Amino acid sequence: MVEHVRKAGSVILDGGTILYPTDTIWGLGCDATNPDAIQRIFEVKQREDRKSMLVLMNGTSMLKQYLGKVPDQALKILDSTDKPITIIYPDARNLAENLIAEDGSIGIRITSDPFCRQLIERTGKPIVSTSANISGKPSPSLFSEINFQILELVDHVVNWRQDETSPTNPSTIIKIDTKGDIITLRP
Repeated sequence: MVEHVRKAGSVILDGGTILYPTDTIWGLGCDATNPDAIQRIFEVKQREDRKSMLVLMNGTSMLKQYLGKVPDQALKILDSTDKPITIIYPDARNLAENLIAEDGSIGIRITSDPFCRQLIERTGKPIVSTSANISGKPSPSLFSEINFQILELVDHVVNWRQDETSPTNPSTIIKIDTKGDIITLRP
């Protein structure tokens, strides 16, 4: 796995895009602070460029660098869950502007996947994680489900966990609004 992390990390630090396995489904990724790389992801997905994408981070200390304030409710949720959960937070900062939603929010998942954690540690960057599909098409839970166009358009395809045959599911998504209310968007 170390060599796969090294290769993917080099591509990310050079401003490139990757196709990689996550703790949920296969994802497209890049440096979440690089607006040009994020624009490339929008182009690969053939997606409207004002639709926000989520970001993977490796812990709550990293989370604090990219939000104006980390709500206490979020920390409680993160401490009490054992399944992947994406939280949409208000007041994103220090991320590329074309990644942040028009209302200033950003979806972030603290990843437990060893590959993703090591990739984030190696690059020192939060990593974009959006489903590896053309916009509007099904999200691939297995490498074999990825559209050939995606494979041709990214700068690097991570050769890790490509042979897995057990389908995975996307994360639960909740939103914490500016008042602190929690809304479940995807159970």
